[in-house]
Formats: sequence, C-alpha cells, structure tokens
Amino acid sequence: MGNTAANHLDMLEIPLEQMEAEARSIRDSAHGNLVTYSPKVFIPLTNLCRDRCGYCTFAQPPARLESPYLTPDKVLDIARRGKDANCKEALFTLGQQPEDRYPQARAWLGEHGYESTVDYLAAMCRLVTEQTGLLAHANAGALTYDAFGRLRKVAASQGMMLETVATGLRCHASAPDKEPQMRLKALDDAGRLQIPFTTGLLVGIGESRKSRVRTLLAIAESHERHGHIQEVIIQGFLPKPGTAMHNHPPCPLDELRWTISAARIILPPEVHIQSPPNLTDDQAFILRAGIDDWGGISPVTLDHVNPERPWPAIDLVRKVTEDEGLELIPRLTIYPEFAADPGKWLDPEMVFPVMEHSDSTGLAREHEWCSGSDIEPPSLARGHSQPKAAHSHVSEVIDGIAGGQEPGIEELVALFNARGRDVRAVIELADSMRARVNGDTVTYVVNRNINYTNICTFKCRFCAFSKGPQSLNLRGRPYLLSPDEITHKVIEAEQSGATEVCLQGGIHPSFDGEYYLSVLDAIRRGSPDIHIHAFSALEVFEGARRLGIDLDQYLQMLKDRGLASLPGTAAEILSDDVRKILCPDKISTEQWLEVHRTAHNTGLRSNITIMFGAVERPVHWARHIVLTRELQKATGGFTEWVPLPYVHMGAPLYVQRRSRRGPTFREVLLIYAVGRIAYHGLIGNVQASWVKLGKSGVREALASGANDLGGTLMEESISRAAGAHHGQALSVQELYDIVSPLGRTLRQRSTLYKELHVAA
Repeated sequence: MGNTAANHLDMLEIPLEQMEAEARSIRDSAHGNLVTYSPKVFIPLTNLCRDRCGYCTFAQPPARLESPYLTPDKVLDIARRGKDANCKEALFTLGQQPEDRYPQARAWLGEHGYESTVDYLAAMCRLVTEQTGLLAHANAGALTYDAFGRLRKVAASQGMMLETVATGLRCHASAPDKEPQMRLKALDDAGRLQIPFTTGLLVGIGESRKSRVRTLLAIAESHERHGHIQEVIIQGFLPKPGTAMHNHPPCPLDELRWTISAARIILPPEVHIQSPPNLTDDQAFILRAGIDDWGGISPVTLDHVNPERPWPAIDLVRKVTEDEGLELIPRLTIYPEFAADPGKWLDPEMVFPVMEHSDSTGLAREHEWCSGSDIEPPSLARGHSQPKAAHSHVSEVIDGIAGGQEPGIEELVALFNARGRDVRAVIELADSMRARVNGDTVTYVVNRNINYTNICTFKCRFCAFSKGPQSLNLRGRPYLLSPDEITHKVIEAEQSGATEVCLQGGIHPSFDGEYYLSVLDAIRRGSPDIHIHAFSALEVFEGARRLGIDLDQYLQMLKDRGLASLPGTAAEILSDDVRKILCPDKISTEQWLEVHRTAHNTGLRSNITIMFGAVERPVHWARHIVLTRELQKATGGFTEWVPLPYVHMGAPLYVQRRSRRGPTFREVLLIYAVGRIAYHGLIGNVQASWVKLGKSGVREALASGANDLGGTLMEESISRAAGAHHGQALSVQELYDIVSPLGRTLRQRSTLYKELHVAA
C-alpha cells in the first residue's frame, strides 16, 4: 500500500494512547534515547511583512518600529551575546519581502546598498558567521528558487512553516504567501537545491485532522523526492491579544499530542519531530507523543514570534526529558545526518563553520575545551554520582559485556555514542575493569623524548612538527641531530634517572635503513643499558624498503643493535579512507599491522596508538580497535592502549579549514573507557597523555579506565609544535600531585611494565 491519505485515515479512529505508543516505538527505533535541542539566538532582522496573518504579533507596521531593519551592529551584538552563552545557531526571523508593501523598507534597503530583504539577510548571515562563528538558519518564508540559492551560500540550514494545505482559512485571508501551492513549490525548490530544511504544521487554526494528515503526506512526498526535510515542527496555536484570532480557542493538548503522533507515524523515520517547549505547560506529554527534538532554546533572546511565552530553563527541560528515560543533547542547526554529507548539503564556504562546532557525530560540541588547550575540562568522570539512565542501546551493550560477550564494531560504536547518563555508565564499567586488573596503582616511566629531526619527506596533514628543508617560516627551524648530539642527550637522560629513551622523527630525504642503525649505535655509546623505545612503523617500513630487505630481517638487525620496543605511532586511524585525508602518502593500515606483527614475532613489544578527533567518525575508532585486538589475539605483543587526541591549533589540516577542533572531552574519556572495555583480558594497560589533556584532564582519564601516565618526557616537542600548552616535561612530584587526590598509589615502572619503586 502507498503512503496516501486513504491509508492513514484509520488513525482518526485509533485511541490516542495507542497512537502515541506506536509513535514512541518509531522514535526510539530511529533515534534511540536522544532528544536534541539547538542552543541559539533569535535575530529579528525585520518585523515588517507583506502578509497579515490573523494570529501573528511578530509583524508590525513601520510606525511601531524604531527602524525597518536591525542594523549590522545590532545584529552582531545579539550574535556575540549568543556566542558568549555557548549558542551555536543564529536564527534569523523576519517577515516576507516587506519591501513589496512598505516604501520605508525599500528606502532603507536602498540607502544601505541592498536590492532586497533577501540580499540584506544573506549579508547578515555571512557577517554573523564570519565574526562570531554562529551558524545561520534563515527563516524567510516562501522564497523563490533563486532566493533560496543565494541564502544557501551563507546559511547552514533554512526553513519555512508549511502550516497547512487547507485552503479558505480566515487567518490567511490577507496573507497571499500562505497559499498552500506556493509553499509546497517553495518546499520542493529547497529540496532541488539540497538545502537542509525545516518545515512544520500550525495546529488549531481552523483546519481538520484530515487536512493535517494531507499536510503531513505532502511533506513526506517532498522529502521522498529530495531527502531534504530535517525536521517537522508541530506547533499548537495560542491566541494573542491584539490579533484577529484573539478570541479563538487555543489548540487543545490532545490535538497537539494526536498531531505529533500522526507526524511520527506518517513521516519517514529519519525526519525529526519537534515541538517547542515554551508553548505548552505539559512537556512530558509532548515527549510521550513521540517528539525527538525541542527546537531552539535561547539563553539570551526571547521567542520573538511568541514573546509572551518565555523559554523554560534548560535544566527544567533536561529534567523533564530525563524523567521520561531520555537524554537531552545539544545539536547544530544542521542535523548530523546532513552534516555527515557536506558535499551534498552544504555550500563549500559553510563546511568548515559546521565542522568547527561539530563533534565526531555531527552534533554540537558541548564545551569549549579542546586537546592541548589550557581550558579546564568539564568533570564528567569524577562529578557527583548520577542516577542510571533508563533502558537504552548502551545499557543493552553493557549488559552483554557483563554477560561475557565481546563487543564488536556495532557495539563499540554504541558505546562511543553514549550521551548523558550513559557516558557515566560506560566510564564506570571501564573503571571497574581497571580496578580489577591494576588495582589502585598508577604507573609512569622516567624517560626522555629524542626527536632527532623535524625534516620529513612525508606530508601528513595533521602534523605541525615536521618541516621541509625550506620551511623556515613555520614553527621552529628545520634541524637534524648529529650522532654526538643524540649520545649527549642519552647521557643527560640517564644521569637524570631515565630508564628509557623514546625516539621518533621525520623521514629525512637522506635517510636509509643504515641511519636508524647508526642512531641505535649512538644511543649505546651513551648508555649500554637504557631501554630504547624507538621508531614508528613508518620509520621501520621505510628503513627496510630503502635497504631493499624484508621487514623481519631489518627488525632483527634493529633488535641486535639495541632496539627493545616500538611505539605505536604512525597508526593515526587504521582505516585507509581516513588515511587518504590525514596522511595520503604514509603506510597503509595493513602495512602498519604487518610491521607490528613482524616485530612481535621478532620478540619486540609495542603499543597501540590512535590519533583521533580530526575528520573521522566513531565507526573508524571501532574498526581501529577491532583490527588491533585481532592482532593482539594472534601475537600478544601489545603492552598498552595509548589514545592521542588530535591537537588542532597548528595542524595544517585545521589551518586549511579541513578538520574539526579535535575531540570533545566526552569523546576523549570514552576513548579511554571503551579501549579498556574492548581490550579487557588482552591488554592490561591504558595510558593517558598529560601533554594533550593537562593535569585535570589526565585525572579524569584515570577515573575512566586509564592506569598509566606515560613518561616524564624531558623534551616533548611534537604536541607543542601543534599548539599544546601543557609543557615539555613533568617531574615525579607533579605526577604525584595528579594522582594523590584520587587516593591511588604512584609507582615507577619500566617500559615493559616491570615495577621499579613507589613514588614518595
């Protein structure tokens, strides 16, 4: 049967509670336990409008306005206040084409150099994004194809309420732009332009339930043609003093509930259903009817369309949402499904502004913290205990793991996507595993980093450390340490109590495999005993290739000259589609795995790293873990899981506006926690990077499954080159200060996790 009105008229007779149950089932299957909202500011660009709707108080005549349009300064003032309040969206509300009705509007536009309201709107959208980073959502009415296209260049999304396909309603008698066929054409035009689009119904203005079904079907048909409908707003009518409909009864709650449920049942499951929380006093009923989004909530501005209905406090909305067993999550004006395909849904100029605000799933970053920054991270692992979330996909996965199931890619992605109270549940599971394996011991190694050259022939797009020979304009000068300089650094390290030197560097154009052997000789001249933890898989692979010998032969040569273990660096993301973006000329996923497989078979241990938060998605993290877990099952050669959050500030990929700002802190803690869970029984150590997280961040990681602080380093330079603020070295006392508030014991270890002594 097709999706026609006849096939849905039976819902007119179905009991409301039965409809709501079906709607909730569809919502929960499509969207899980997440309910989103957009933290936004409302910018009323103009209150002038050529239409006169019988219910509207937003539209005003020129005589009642200080100015026909907000000036750019006033627009920016609102936007900046929104940015300061952690808003992500600037919703431009305005009447439709007022210059067609009011000479004052035409005159103002002409005086300021604009031909139309749409031209001015486009300029202000661009201004707000350039000056504040807020993403513009343009809600300018039933525009032409060309007008929508102009706005697409500067807005991440657009919208227009369809309201109803019913004709002859008194409220629209003086509003020619509310003619249904005109608005349906505009809806299709937006689809042809591939604009992420919002539309909706206004319920209770004289239309019937049958006409609402027809309206929802018209929206569904447009979406089926173009796939562009992000969300459908179901808004109940409220009478307003001073309007033609001031005596009209408000939309009954049961009618609003029925229409929400009907929308959820009729519309494709991927289309989000929204109902504003300030237009009802019964938010719980709205959730039970099947919504998965609350729309825009502003901590700064009024709802200019319904100024008599203030926004509820976000904490109240969160409580109502959580009481229904759901989690409240901020989003962007463009939904994740659309943000994930920017080549289709965004103008090229809008791609980076969206990435700038996005987490790995396309939802909004919830905090300004970023890896390497000196911004204090939120307390997610060590805050007050939270009540358990209601039944969710995450809780199902946790129950399966508790029952002995090994999580696969799908289950790991679910854990990475945990939100709200589910985050704490994942962290607590990981921390309990850490306690069983490692007890209350936190370990560290006294070591020195020796980065012997920053000159590299490879062009990794995330790396701010490497330089070409002529790169004097970049951070730091190109250099190449001499063998004597390496020997001297080793002597200094051992005199300072180091038990390990960790060596990595760029792939210098003059290097061959003999160079790495000579580095080992230089180290051994400085110390016959210090542990040599050196050479990424790329360096090993290139050394063998340039000598023209097999990996196993070359690794045996390195081992015979003193190499004791390999770092897991050069892994980045073990997914070749991501590597094409991050490091297109670097070794492949299989080549990285083969180097470590061969090293393990040669008797060398190594670790697993992941450099995350640039462009990839949680599914790539999950694949990375599963690939390395399978190798660990075969060889047992990995000693630890070492997540390395992407430091964006100086990274070429970010400077070129092609990456996110690194992972969010939620994602960071989940990488530690999910790694602990996924490798449980196979790898017993999880290392946190104080260089990238800072002291407070590391403390949170230690409560999320990590048990190791890595090295004291004595000269970290790679993260610092990318813009990290957390220094080049930490003393043992500073490590102790990190650990002591947790009630844990700090112990020095060897590179291979042999305990040396307890820190004082």
